[in-house]
Amino acid sequence: MGSWLEKRFQLNAFNTNIRTEILAGITTFVTMAYVLGTIPNMMGDAGLDRGVILTSMILLIIVTTVAMAFVTNRPFALAPGLGSVGIVVGMMANDGISPAITAGVIFWSGVIFVIISYVGLRDAVVKAIPASLKHAVSAGIGLFIALLGCKNAKLIVAVEGKNNLAWGDLASPVVMLALIGFVLILVTKTLKVPGYMIVSILITTVIGIPMGITKLPETLFTAPGNPFGNFLHIDLLGSLSFAYIPFLIALFVPDFFSTFGTALGVGAKAGYLDKDGNLPGIDRVFKVDAISTVVGSAFGMPCMTTYLESSAGVEAGGKTGLTAVSTSVCFAFMLLLTPIALMIPSAATAPALIIIGVGMMSSLRNIHFDDFTESFPAFICVAFTIFANNIANGICVALPVYLILKLASGRVREVPKAMYALIAVCILYFWTIV
Repeated sequence: MGSWLEKRFQLNAFNTNIRTEILAGITTFVTMAYVLGTIPNMMGDAGLDRGVILTSMILLIIVTTVAMAFVTNRPFALAPGLGSVGIVVGMMANDGISPAITAGVIFWSGVIFVIISYVGLRDAVVKAIPASLKHAVSAGIGLFIALLGCKNAKLIVAVEGKNNLAWGDLASPVVMLALIGFVLILVTKTLKVPGYMIVSILITTVIGIPMGITKLPETLFTAPGNPFGNFLHIDLLGSLSFAYIPFLIALFVPDFFSTFGTALGVGAKAGYLDKDGNLPGIDRVFKVDAISTVVGSAFGMPCMTTYLESSAGVEAGGKTGLTAVSTSVCFAFMLLLTPIALMIPSAATAPALIIIGVGMMSSLRNIHFDDFTESFPAFICVAFTIFANNIANGICVALPVYLILKLASGRVREVPKAMYALIAVCILYFWTIV
């Protein structure tokens, strides 16, 4: 077995060994294990079966991460991106879009990703959207996720009969438990506790037992649930309506650029980048990521994407695909422990969503606020994502505003040519609304 692993993953060439790779894989698992509680709860709040989502998500994590390991030999793990989960939840819960249509939109976003990855249009897409708006999209999604966390914790509620949000019942047990979890996650993060997020979620879940919020399962061990509850519940033709194209863009843009940024960021930490700052074999990473999104859509799962938490495994010494395989094995064991994951209440995972969302806001520091033609469209993107309670709206308002400001300032040459096509889509979107 040792010789096969050496031959398959080239451990000596990367100056690593089996023990280091396995420990690194476990580190990655501990760091991203919070998805076991957060994503099923988010999808469950949108009306889907949490058990089905949990089982199918774990299986997809295993299959796609192993595929990444064998195709690229990189220590990258995949899971549903929280940004795309936030978009999907918003589509179903806020906009009343059916799960079948939503799955179709996920599918087509994956198809676009596949085409771009295999035809070699990656650089063209990277240049099509201005850097300021790429960062704004990330920040807008982050704020959207943070708001979802506040809603799940009942900390922020919609005021009945009024079009505004307000504080929830701050004395309610759910809010109190969420606040306890929030303090825990702040303290453990500050103290740099390994796996601080999942540790805080688990402690909060236990505290919720005497409070009557956490419901204990009848058994801790059980056979995996049915992963095919949402399989092929997908409307491919209906999801091609102009009304859903902005959602398509909203799903594709974060998935594409998240993969791009994560691959380069984690690759840099692992020492993979060449003298020009490029990651050798990045095309294979894109292809696996893109196909994973298409496969995940068949199960109604939001975009499967390369996780930044893979950097934790790299920091622990992981350098090859064996790290990713080890992470997958850890998730496989969780198939027998699904009752534990399902007992985690939304109040325990809500603080994690808030922290993750706020963390995504850091991308705003890359925007040139001294340039009004760059900063104002970025602000518009973030603001309308929240004000209009829809990520697609933020993008569709920001792109035309960007063009208008560049035209007015005589800097139209700074507008990427491919961006005109995106603006045309935005106009069609607003036309369908009107």
